[in-house]
Amino acid sequence: MSDEGTATLTYVFRVRFRLDSAGGVETDPREFETTVRVTPPPPGEEGWLLFRDALWRGEVNDERHARDLAASWLDVPVVSCSFSELRADEASLDAFREAVAADLGAFNAESVREVLHKYFGSAIRVESGGS
Repeated sequence: MSDEGTATLTYVFRVRFRLDSAGGVETDPREFETTVRVTPPPPGEEGWLLFRDALWRGEVNDERHARDLAASWLDVPVVSCSFSELRADEASLDAFREAVAADLGAFNAESVREVLHKYFGSAIRVESGGS
């Protein structure tokens, strides 16, 4: 009954951005903070390794890279970007674990648990799904 092809993994980021305005125009406030939720492509598809390329121990591993990513998602100048958590239902997290297990060498790890800890720290939240 469930659509196994539909991923419900979501990366949650806190992003602070600013408004740039034309000369003679002021905004107040000039900076805003928002929550950005990114749904990655299914495991194996281009872009699914966002976590490996952007996170380390539950934090962004390169602030500038994270700001550039967030700016591409939002099309605004980004001041800061921090990772909050990975949200997933159990079935999606299981599929994610299977994809990681199939290529542990790509993560320089000996177990899926090690990979999850290495990149997400303790920032994984499993949500109840409609099972």
